[in-house]
Amino acid sequence: MKKRKSGFAYIMTTPTMLILIALSIFPLIFNIFYSFTDYYYLSRQEPGIIGFENYTNIFKDVYFQQAVYNTVKFTILAVFFETLLGLAIALLVNSLQRGRKTLRTVSLLPTLLPPVTVALIWQIMFSNNYGIINKLIGGIGIGPVNWLMDVNTAFYAILVIDIWQYAPFAFLLIYASLQSVPQGQYEAAKIDGAGIWQQFIYVTLPNIANGVIMVVLLRTIDTFRLFDKVNILTKGGPANSTATITQYIFQHGVKGLKVGYGSAAALIMTVIVLILAGAYIKKSFDKQKV
Repeated sequence: MKKRKSGFAYIMTTPTMLILIALSIFPLIFNIFYSFTDYYYLSRQEPGIIGFENYTNIFKDVYFQQAVYNTVKFTILAVFFETLLGLAIALLVNSLQRGRKTLRTVSLLPTLLPPVTVALIWQIMFSNNYGIINKLIGGIGIGPVNWLMDVNTAFYAILVIDIWQYAPFAFLLIYASLQSVPQGQYEAAKIDGAGIWQQFIYVTLPNIANGVIMVVLLRTIDTFRLFDKVNILTKGGPANSTATITQYIFQHGVKGLKVGYGSAAALIMTVIVLILAGAYIKKSFDKQKV
């Protein structure tokens, strides 16, 4: 019976395993192999092995260095403000006696929208000629700003869009953590004379710490792969001020048809994301042990 059950289990899981191999393992092997070649899609010659030349050229590329800097800077700022704003909204909603469900639902709407839709909506709002943002600041005497084409504003314009869309995600996870905080701890803190700020520091924050850490890890992994908003709004410009690693891979591997070079850049990106994901997985295992 045990052998029959084991055999049946293998039969049932085989299709899933084959699909996973076809969609995950094979492309990864393909990517690793071609990252060591000079494969150009339109070339009639067979790709030749060039060793680590692609990786050397990538790390020497000033554009790639700028893309890494922009990606890291964007990730740090976006995760910080999304977590902070999500925490503030969660505390506000949790303190309400009425309208909690309505506000909770409305707050989640930006996260439910596809990133492409969000980018197009904000593209209209940031328009130099007819955008509502320029109309508003024009009312206080500030001239129109070319938000997405100015080196000084393009990066932060995309940052604002990302925060607007994903702060509700941080709010949702932190709000869920707030529901598990024992009310008895607040009552004990009040008896000891703790004020609102002291209750937040010594009661609320320790209880929701795991939720906050999860938000930071998940948003770090996701934000590091930023592509859609940049590709739609600025395409990495102006002057590479909004270039990201994913945009770099797209420009060389997809538009430039340099499959070998793009594969090497994609592999570097994969390693970085795996390192970030490893922190999240380790945290998950630690929680399960506890």
